[in-house]
Amino acid sequence: MHTSTPKTLDDRSPTVPSGPGSVRVRGGAGQFRPEIEGLRAVAVLLVAVYHIWFGRVSGGVDVFLMLTGFLITGSLVRGVEREGRIRFVAFWTRLARRLVPAVAVVLTATMAAMYLWLPRSRWPDILGEVRAAALYYENWVLADNAVDYLAREAAASPVQHFWSLSIQGQFYLLWPVLIALAALVATRVRLPLRVTVLAAVTAVFALSLSYSVSITARDQAWAYFDTGARLWELALGAILALVIHRVHLPVRLRVLLGWFGLAALVACGVLLPVSTLFPGYVALWPTGAAVLVILAGATGSRYGADRLLTWKPLADTGKLSYALYLWHWPILVVYLETTGRTLASPLGGLGVLGLSLGLAWLTHRLVEGGLDRFTEPARRRTPGWALGIAASLIVPVLAASLLWNDRLEQQRAERSLELAAPESYPGAQVVSDPDLFAVLPDVPVRPDPADAKQDLSWHHQEGCHVNLASEELVVCDVGPADAEHTLALVGASRAAHWYPAVAAAAQAQGWRLVSFTKSGCQFSTETAYRDGAVFDECEVWKAKALAEVEDLRPDAVLTSSTRSTLNGETVHDGFLDVWERLDGLGIEVIGLRDLPRLPYKGAECLEAGPIDQCVSAVSASHEDVDPATQIDLPPNVTLMDLTEHVCPGGTCNAVVGNILVYWDHSHVTATYAGTLGPVMEEALVAATGW
Repeated sequence: MHTSTPKTLDDRSPTVPSGPGSVRVRGGAGQFRPEIEGLRAVAVLLVAVYHIWFGRVSGGVDVFLMLTGFLITGSLVRGVEREGRIRFVAFWTRLARRLVPAVAVVLTATMAAMYLWLPRSRWPDILGEVRAAALYYENWVLADNAVDYLAREAAASPVQHFWSLSIQGQFYLLWPVLIALAALVATRVRLPLRVTVLAAVTAVFALSLSYSVSITARDQAWAYFDTGARLWELALGAILALVIHRVHLPVRLRVLLGWFGLAALVACGVLLPVSTLFPGYVALWPTGAAVLVILAGATGSRYGADRLLTWKPLADTGKLSYALYLWHWPILVVYLETTGRTLASPLGGLGVLGLSLGLAWLTHRLVEGGLDRFTEPARRRTPGWALGIAASLIVPVLAASLLWNDRLEQQRAERSLELAAPESYPGAQVVSDPDLFAVLPDVPVRPDPADAKQDLSWHHQEGCHVNLASEELVVCDVGPADAEHTLALVGASRAAHWYPAVAAAAQAQGWRLVSFTKSGCQFSTETAYRDGAVFDECEVWKAKALAEVEDLRPDAVLTSSTRSTLNGETVHDGFLDVWERLDGLGIEVIGLRDLPRLPYKGAECLEAGPIDQCVSAVSASHEDVDPATQIDLPPNVTLMDLTEHVCPGGTCNAVVGNILVYWDHSHVTATYAGTLGPVMEEALVAATGW
């Protein structure tokens, strides 16, 4: 994270090199603020140290957002006071000139590292995020992933730290327009410019903070990346920029405020679980701490915190803050992937930090400032030059990611054709017919691990399965409308992954199949929780699902009967309540035992090492006896257990019959589920008697 800002429009003011190029570190009235470089250094080191050794979030990112609002607002307002207007083109092209070159270099290096060290199964997602990072909308990609059950447990992306830069990029587009509108109002109604701008940014602060508190309480995972929920942090800096020149505090109080703010900032990540509480009002802690440090300013006291913050090694680190933030995360992700660790070792972490600092220094010297050596000083100031530099570096990154992704799609399409040869890819059929195993050809595993995440059924592709954030009930209906029997498939994602097998069985028998499922939402009357709060979207969806079943009156409902985790296997009390309610409606229930959960992710494990290491015992997440058989069931319930056809012999293997079984740790690939059609058909006929 960073507070990389452009030169202020006042080219006569003193400068301090910082971030991408020379940034004028100034206060609300334009005074020089040397302590801000040290504050940047503290914030970026907190971010890096907490990421590397503790796997936590420090609150340093929030400081950078506040500082961005502080510096940009001061620059824009001074420009309006001096020239009577904002030079939008100059402002945005200078930003592009300073921000984009380092971004392009890091994203290029990240794609190279991805090719060398990261699993192919992650390439399509990473390439998509590279484009999102380059175009400053990575925060929205991560917000969508945060509410997508099938995406939220994916390994960390090497570019996910661009979420904060994306929020800043969106701020850079919005803020000049806001300041210009405020200036126009000030001119029309004859109000002081700073008073009008202060009113505007205070309104943004109030609205954004109110929204942030509300959305954080309702959906913290989404709110964390939501620009609207973060905008108040930038507006807080803007307010400070507009009022700081009127704040006059005694030196002793400023000394106290400086140290208190610095201590509070350092303690934030230790005392608060930032990643699960922010943004909301809790983010006032680190942003407020930074405000205190800025209010303290340069005290001139030998005991002031500013003596530390203006210490040359710390100030020099502050100049590298932007580049250091860009480099530390992809280096850490690659290190963790290649070592198989979840946190860096003490020595390994020093290596990550040292390499990040080295690359940050090279980027600062050769990229952020070095490009200017190739042209005359007068041309460097022109918008055309700035935009040309940015475009010449970022366009190849975008083109490379698009072409690479297109090639991956072509390869995936070519590989999918191989599945048309059932004798080579019998999948679950080798469990039922061991003779097939004896003649199993030596062919590549399909779906390829690189394709596994995209190996989804028609049910998913048509939107019948909704994500965590949705409360919409999407009902999909296949088969004859006048079929003798109607079967409904209802439940969470681990009911949905059976769809190819169920659809094959329904088609073979001429049944009507109706399906509607939702991520993380069991077909149960128990109150659902997510991230410690009531899962409201699930509660709404469940009510709709039950009403749909009551209205549809299918002959039978197929749903999960147990829930397996690495802590054991249970039957939710709420399952029984739903089953009893369906019994009162004369609807049969087929309870399908949940499949074992793996301690590894199938596709990534298969890529990482020998196939014989991708093995897990059924007993790791299953009870010895199906717990649903140990309770009194309503008379309408029939239990099914197909575990043996997925994990034969009490062992879950990554590959069965040349087909990848699990694509992650708990969801079966659609290709493997499709080979379970005959088994599912036999079991359903036996369970229903149809």
